[in-house]
Amino acid sequence: MSPFRPALDLLDTIPGVNQAVAEVILAETGGDMTRFRSAQHLASWAGLCPGRHESAGRVRSTRVRPGNPHLKGALGMAAFGAARTKGSVLQAPYKRLTARRGPIKALVAVEHSIIIAVWHMLSDNVPYHELGGDYFTRRDPERAARRAVSRLNDLGYRVTLDPMEAAG
Repeated sequence: MSPFRPALDLLDTIPGVNQAVAEVILAETGGDMTRFRSAQHLASWAGLCPGRHESAGRVRSTRVRPGNPHLKGALGMAAFGAARTKGSVLQAPYKRLTARRGPIKALVAVEHSIIIAVWHMLSDNVPYHELGGDYFTRRDPERAARRAVSRLNDLGYRVTLDPMEAAG
């Protein structure tokens, strides 16, 4: 793995990805991301995009696509570790999706996020940039407020929002 040392060091910066997982990622993908047109093509090749089953206009639930089993196994371990990394942008969607869809589907979503990050990191030769656990709240604060009000309404509370004056 010595020729791939720079790529291994880049992949080691992703939460949940350790040296062994990084080696599997490079061994299975070859480390050359030019063979995949986009990050979505890599996710599809790895088997980490949702399958589609539609017949007569009805969409039925399906499993993820079959893909590279070695890569999926390694990414599963990485997703398991990333979902438990406090303050990580990968933990936030895991928590949100676990409540709605269950832990297995949430882990597959985290695996998908990791493989997308891998493609961008190896294509652009940049280290992982952690956005923080509150990234989605900062990106759309109104949506976070609506979600909190909806959750309190579900618990039996009547909530009214009164915005605070901006300091300054």
